Amino acid sequence: MPAPAKTPMQFSGPRYLARELGIVAFNQRVLAQAADHRVPLLERLRFLCIVSSNLDEFFEIRVAELMERVQMGWDFEHANETKPEQVLREVSEQAHLLMAEQYRLLNEEIFPALSREGIKFLSENDWSPGQRVWLHDFFQREMIPVLTPIGLDPSHPFPQVLNKSLNLAIQLEGRDAFGRNSDTAIVQAPRLLPRVMQIPPRLAPDGLRFVLLTSVLQAFVGALFEGMNIIGTYPFRVTRNSDLFLDEEEITDLRSALQGELPQRHYGDSVRLEIAAGCPLEMEQFLLRQFDLTKADLYRVEGPVNLVRLMQVPDMIDRPHLKYPLFQPSIPRALDKVPDMFTAIRNGEILLHHPYQSFTPVIDFLDQAASDPDVVAIKQTVYRTGTDSVLMKYLIDAAKRGKEVTVVVELLARFDEEANLGWASKLEEVGAHVVYGVVGYKTHAKFLLVVRSEAGRLKRYVHVSTGNYHPRTAELYTDFGLLTCDPGLGEDVNDAFKQLTGLGRARNLHHLLLAPFTLHDGLLAAIRRESRHAKLGRRAHIIAKMNSLVERRLIEELYAASRSGVKIDLVVRGMCTLRPGVAGLSDNIRVTSVIGRFLEHSRIFYFYDDGREEVMLSSADWMERNMFRRIEACLPIRDAKLKARIVKEGLRTYLADPTAWVMQADGSYRSKTARPGAPSAQEKLLDLLAPGRKA
Repeated sequence: MPAPAKTPMQFSGPRYLARELGIVAFNQRVLAQAADHRVPLLERLRFLCIVSSNLDEFFEIRVAELMERVQMGWDFEHANETKPEQVLREVSEQAHLLMAEQYRLLNEEIFPALSREGIKFLSENDWSPGQRVWLHDFFQREMIPVLTPIGLDPSHPFPQVLNKSLNLAIQLEGRDAFGRNSDTAIVQAPRLLPRVMQIPPRLAPDGLRFVLLTSVLQAFVGALFEGMNIIGTYPFRVTRNSDLFLDEEEITDLRSALQGELPQRHYGDSVRLEIAAGCPLEMEQFLLRQFDLTKADLYRVEGPVNLVRLMQVPDMIDRPHLKYPLFQPSIPRALDKVPDMFTAIRNGEILLHHPYQSFTPVIDFLDQAASDPDVVAIKQTVYRTGTDSVLMKYLIDAAKRGKEVTVVVELLARFDEEANLGWASKLEEVGAHVVYGVVGYKTHAKFLLVVRSEAGRLKRYVHVSTGNYHPRTAELYTDFGLLTCDPGLGEDVNDAFKQLTGLGRARNLHHLLLAPFTLHDGLLAAIRRESRHAKLGRRAHIIAKMNSLVERRLIEELYAASRSGVKIDLVVRGMCTLRPGVAGLSDNIRVTSVIGRFLEHSRIFYFYDDGREEVMLSSADWMERNMFRRIEACLPIRDAKLKARIVKEGLRTYLADPTAWVMQADGSYRSKTARPGAPSAQEKLLDLLAPGRKA
């Protein structure tokens, strides 16, 4: 029976948690993977690097926005939200602690453990004479020609430093050829230089040896300042505001506007300065002045200033026992003996659960559509697809064959803008119809529509997904996709494309909920329906899995549903601004987070609905931007067997995960106390769907 309705009570603290602190908390959970001795060693290193990559984007976008709010005196719009100044202060405190723990793990646990495996990162003091000669030769041959030392004096001001680039601040003494006695110089490391170098086996017979670019620069940079005395070399790195500013009211050509704005991303306002721990105070203060930053924006690190560059190391090392076991994604039985995708889809809807099940059927679907003479048209949305996408190549091939190809390319997919611009140009060159969606609304829905002539009539085949059309991330992200030829859904997707490419009022769709039109209202209605059932004494249950939960009206409806007695289970990978488990407000709400080998990316919404069990797959998180500033799709699943699969694989397995994190009312997380060896949800799904994995 549902819990009795509660009367709201007063409680201290804001009604919503700060989303920026939620992002820091998420990265604390990721860092816990790097600290977990059950995780293979090279994967621990990879998780460590993922935290750095996440923090880079966090500072580039979220912290930059927060700093702008503080500097301009803007307040948050909601009374139940922490003030920007306090959030920025807490973010700085938590980020400093997070990065300190990150480097502690690297220096005290991961590097020593790698060393015991015969894998060492050498500092200059560790080089043998032969290794020093090899590195010096590399410096002379490959590095000196592309390095530009800049001595600071009245005619050489402090240079423009690229976002996230590696730089050396150098203290000098002496006079140069012109009699100048500048005591400071800057050397910027071009991005074409390798950040990690492996010592040749002949010079490292007792194991694998790596050297960081920073060490090589520090050892030999004196060659750039002949006759000068090098007092100290100090690596540093600045993170800049990387959000693009496009005045949507003034844009007449989105593509041209974006091409003009992209280069400026590297030179936005500074938001964070990372320097090596040994940097003297006077150099620290000098650099802070140059970037107009404060002490709170400074991060001293005990090691390389850019851990992201270590991400390549696991791929450079062939030690299977130090990595996750390989596995072979399975192919659904419906496709085992039916190589023709169109026949297989006509035989019944096909549900794909990536990465446990292969993404190959989606590639084959587009491949066959491109070459099938009966296919007359293909339409697809592109949000992220990569720089070398086989899917885009098939679309280009289809256009060359004379098929009507329409591609909605989202040019503003953050940090994928250049790749998408490139594909847009290539598609246009072969006659494909390329549109960029609707200005002001990112196209985030995942649709692939194929129109085929069969028996004198046109038939629509559709793929709808929670994830991107990106073969690489399909191996790393958990997502669901549906292949179907349902006429109603085909008509809905076709209508969605008409709204994206043409003009006209939004139409009522048969099945799909589409943002910004019907998705938000549809979710509110479903939550309220569960509340009504609970108030009548009926069983009421909501389960929702997503990446982020921050949209206020949905949170308020969840609070109201909890007070009505609805049991609410939320699986939220990243930031969640809802407070779970607050007496009188959210007693019946539980929030868990699953962090593991794969990045949890699927969005699944379940409503018990008095036993009818409504199940939806969606591209949308429960965020304001997804509901009102993006084109998003939400697909109710009607087939009972597929619904049961989604609930089992995508929801209940995660709710029972003994390794999951449980969110507390204050925004902190506690790890479940799993018994030793207890399999995670992801491990159970690997056993279920990809049982042929190799140990």
